[in-house]
Amino acid sequence: MLNVFPTPHEGEKVQPNAFAPGVLWIDLLSPSSVEIKDVENRLGAPLPSLGALSEIESSSRLRNRKGVLYMSMPSAAKHPAGTETTPPIGFILSTDRLVTVRFMPLPAFEAVAAKFAGESAPQSSLGVFTSLCEEIVDRVADGLEHLAAELNGLSVDVFHADDSRGRQAARANRLLRIQLRQVGRLGDRLSEVRDSLQALGRIVAYTELHANDWSAGQLEPRLAILGRDIHSLIDYEEQLSNKVQFVLDALVGLIGIAQNDIFKVLTIVSIVGIPPTLLAGVYGMNFKNMPEYDWAWGYQYGWAVILLSAIIPLAWFKVKGWF
Repeated sequence: MLNVFPTPHEGEKVQPNAFAPGVLWIDLLSPSSVEIKDVENRLGAPLPSLGALSEIESSSRLRNRKGVLYMSMPSAAKHPAGTETTPPIGFILSTDRLVTVRFMPLPAFEAVAAKFAGESAPQSSLGVFTSLCEEIVDRVADGLEHLAAELNGLSVDVFHADDSRGRQAARANRLLRIQLRQVGRLGDRLSEVRDSLQALGRIVAYTELHANDWSAGQLEPRLAILGRDIHSLIDYEEQLSNKVQFVLDALVGLIGIAQNDIFKVLTIVSIVGIPPTLLAGVYGMNFKNMPEYDWAWGYQYGWAVILLSAIIPLAWFKVKGWF
């Protein structure tokens, strides 16, 4: 899909192989090969492919070709349905026009596009780029707030839940597994947000370095504030990542405690079962000279000794606090 902003008025004459005068932003959403070729012919410059946008080297993400800035960043948006990763975003910024290449709908882009219908429409390509970055930062901040709330709820469940015993032990183990997966998902999401924020911070700094004089310094305060907001979000994300690691360590510790409880039960059972097994083996030897065979209460005596040999270790473990 190809969109241009501001939208040309009806009846406005446009030269072949050129966009209407005053077009500041060309937005390509999952473009077809025909749309890509058409834009390249009109601009006289190649557009980056999805593979090129996915490269992670700084030299590939930030380039200056004859005064035109080619920049790309990973998106912090949630994965589209049926995919494991979020497609990156590409920016081609020049003094008179911004071209964006993306492969999924993004609310930040829709919000900036809506501004062209009102009085707050950006007045330059750099203004459009700055507005896009501001909207992205706002939505990343909202996403971090939701992740923080989810992480706080998980932390409360981990550290303030009652200790399950007896018949509820299996349910507690299932709950620990669910919480462990939830921590893993939070960690993955924060990692994606971190990559996006770091890339966005580099893009904003790169733009300040090469394009700050395009607007005669009018957008310099907004870019400076944007950079500070990004750094503050990076610090906040780092704090959340540390908390995720703390909760993960706690869950692993709880799983270790649960395993130790299981091994403790097995150890007690095995130790308690040794003396009765030994006595039953001794009295199971059918030798004629065993005096207990001739006792009137020999059978009852054997049972009493066997039970007593099991009760004494249990009482000893109870005194020691093993269970």
